[in-house]
Amino acid sequence: METSNRPIALFSPSLHGGGAERVLVNLAQGMANLGCAIDVVLVQATGQHMGRAAEVATIIDLKSRRTLSSVGGLARYMRRRRPRAIVCFQDHASVVALWARYLARTSIPIVATIHSTWSQVMLRGNLKTQVLAQCTRRAYLKVESLVAVSEGAAADLAQTLRLPRNIVKVIYNPIISPEMFEKAKESFDHPWFAPRQPPVLLGIGRLVPEKDFRTLVLAFEKVRRHMPCRLMILGEGKDLMALRGIVNSAGLSDDVAFPGFVENPYKYMARSSLFVLSSLREGLPTVLIEALALGVPVVSTDCESGPREILEGGRYGQLVKPGDADALAAAIREALLNKQPSFNRTERFERKSISEQYLSLINQVSN
Repeated sequence: METSNRPIALFSPSLHGGGAERVLVNLAQGMANLGCAIDVVLVQATGQHMGRAAEVATIIDLKSRRTLSSVGGLARYMRRRRPRAIVCFQDHASVVALWARYLARTSIPIVATIHSTWSQVMLRGNLKTQVLAQCTRRAYLKVESLVAVSEGAAADLAQTLRLPRNIVKVIYNPIISPEMFEKAKESFDHPWFAPRQPPVLLGIGRLVPEKDFRTLVLAFEKVRRHMPCRLMILGEGKDLMALRGIVNSAGLSDDVAFPGFVENPYKYMARSSLFVLSSLREGLPTVLIEALALGVPVVSTDCESGPREILEGGRYGQLVKPGDADALAAAIREALLNKQPSFNRTERFERKSISEQYLSLINQVSN
């Protein structure tokens, strides 16, 4: 099979509702639009984004219980399909891809993508994290290309894992697409978004500690003391019950909603008064860019990394210290009362442009 006719593989544990998984599907769509055959290779073919991926790619289900145990299945896939390259999403996926390549005795190029900040990962300080860091560093020195999703993530990776900065390439995530704007126009009936209703604050993400929705709820409670408003958080995760407990204890049940994962978050986003990112760490927060592109005012924590880079130091939205409910509440009140400059830098994150950059990179490493 000619190299140009072979598929490009995008490898991930699953397609559950995280930011990296959404990026994978956006990239699959963008590269398919450029005429590439795409294989989405999954440790387990599960997750909310399966439908979107299946529209543009061949789904390869390795049917493994864990990423580490998928080495054999991935090696068999490599020998059978002989992809032009494998783009890995998640650090341990890159390690497994290298092991599988060795087992398959092939020279298929591996592109590792970094979506988080390793300095924050290392704060866990446990043995598992230290072992993963050592394995990941060795893997990153052997892959054909290393791609970070922001300048901040690239610098953090190089410093934390002691890698030469010049081997880390930066390619932003493919986020802005025509479909996003079409989905934002979709009509829906929700009483909170009816005329003359209080402003709605929106948060989106997995309900996990690193997204720190606890601080967002506490900040919302402080804002609500001074003005009528509501809070909606879209997403699923292990923190749901704890967050509901905080809401109930504060007497906020009528004004805070947890709809769970929604197929089309853009129709909620476009109608919200303010988007709030409360994360303790990020790589390049997709939802922040989407909100800005849809013209929604934003407030964000100044976490590592991404928000400061996206907002150009606070030009397009206030940045506050992570974990500080008082500062977040003050920034929310300020944003609700004052107009924010319009965001005009969406071209940096357009799906077509980013997909072309990835395709150019794959052409380089596969020749």
